[in-house]
Amino acid sequence: MAKIELKNIKGEKLKDITISDAIWKIETNDDALKKMIRLQLAATRQGTAKTKNRSEVSGGGRKPWKQKGTGRARAGSNRSPLWHGGGVALGVAPRDYTFKINRKERVLALKSALTEKVAQKALIVIDNLELDTLKTKEVKKMLETLNLAGKVLFVTKEDCENLYMATRNLGYTYAILAEELNCYDLVNADYVVFDEAAINYIEEVLK
Repeated sequence: MAKIELKNIKGEKLKDITISDAIWKIETNDDALKKMIRLQLAATRQGTAKTKNRSEVSGGGRKPWKQKGTGRARAGSNRSPLWHGGGVALGVAPRDYTFKINRKERVLALKSALTEKVAQKALIVIDNLELDTLKTKEVKKMLETLNLAGKVLFVTKEDCENLYMATRNLGYTYAILAEELNCYDLVNADYVVFDEAAINYIEEVLK
């Protein structure tokens, strides 16, 4: 069983807590992680791109010229894909980009992302992330105290409204609930800050 420091919001060490090797220290599976991230990105696509084929373009009801005797190529409609203003051949149509991934792969991908953060020493555990105020300067002060730079993801077990309100104005910090934890947000963040309750919740769910 691995150990990790538990700090307070001032960056002071309170104690060491034990975390499960089966969740935070596994052999990472890059294929599962990549697949899960691809699934999340695919789910954000609207899939509403659409082109009109020759049956949907207006006009073209009359044969442009007679079949023979003009010296020109045969033409049955001026809405053919060969014509300017004609329909599009093999064009895109609305579609759903999502695909399925089984639960074991989802869990493996999430564990792999968590393991990467521990290995990179980019995972911080704070006893309580509830702020006294919802001012953005409180978050900036905390980041300076904890010596965190780059993109920072905060993960809490309960809804910390002040933390959410204080982080949303910064383009490099964002807060989510532990039940919303996902591979993309983990990989996209330079540092991940959990509260102690969120760590316990994740270990309970992923065990």
